[in-house]
Amino acid sequence: MTLPQTPSFRLDGRRALVAGGSSGIGLACAVALADAGAEVTLAARSGDKLAAIVSDMTAAGLKAKALALDVTDVAGTEAAIAANGPYDVLVNSAGLAIHTAALDTTEADFDAVSTLNLKGAYFLTRAVAKGLIAAGKPGSLINITSQMALVGGIDRAVYCATKHGVEGFTKAMAIEWGQHGIRVNTIGPTFIRTPLTEPTFANPDRVAWIMGKIKLGRLGEVTDIMGPVVYLASDASGLMTGAHLSLDGGWTAD
Repeated sequence: MTLPQTPSFRLDGRRALVAGGSSGIGLACAVALADAGAEVTLAARSGDKLAAIVSDMTAAGLKAKALALDVTDVAGTEAAIAANGPYDVLVNSAGLAIHTAALDTTEADFDAVSTLNLKGAYFLTRAVAKGLIAAGKPGSLINITSQMALVGGIDRAVYCATKHGVEGFTKAMAIEWGQHGIRVNTIGPTFIRTPLTEPTFANPDRVAWIMGKIKLGRLGEVTDIMGPVVYLASDASGLMTGAHLSLDGGWTAD
């Protein structure tokens, strides 16, 4: 009897691009992909910070490069991807949250959040897919959204709107590009402890709300993202596309 073989979680020989790779979730994803054997390009607006991270990663024996990139600059992003790609794997972790009550949302805040979270994510995903299609290669494109891509939240009307939007275009792109072997999925984390989220955790009322929703009774850590992102990037998830992988501790289970 010939036993089935587990598809590989390894990413040797593949090139990955991680947008928002200079900190938090994006950095954890970059390290995870590199640990699995990928050559990882970390992209963010802060070139100096990226250089230090790449130095640390290469010193640890990982394959890493830096790319200064502002995904809100659509033309610049498309040019950078065309010049440096194609990338077999994309992880888009670039994002912005400005939390206010819906009645207090300013047009400037709406534009800033939606330009990065929705417009930037859309055209970055499209740019990487263009390169893959031109090269005749399959690929795995992963957008980091949120549990708030499935539900609503206090003071998060604009943020929720953008993350719901990313879920929508991810499904549509998965349908269009499946014929090219390109998979498009999302990861939806709950509240993850990073420097950017510390102000939320300093508010006792917000912490009480959060802990009342997370069934596992703890906040997320960036390490909680690392295994799932390797899974989605690898052949182990070869039949998964147009899907949302929830890492929410049970938040959306009820």
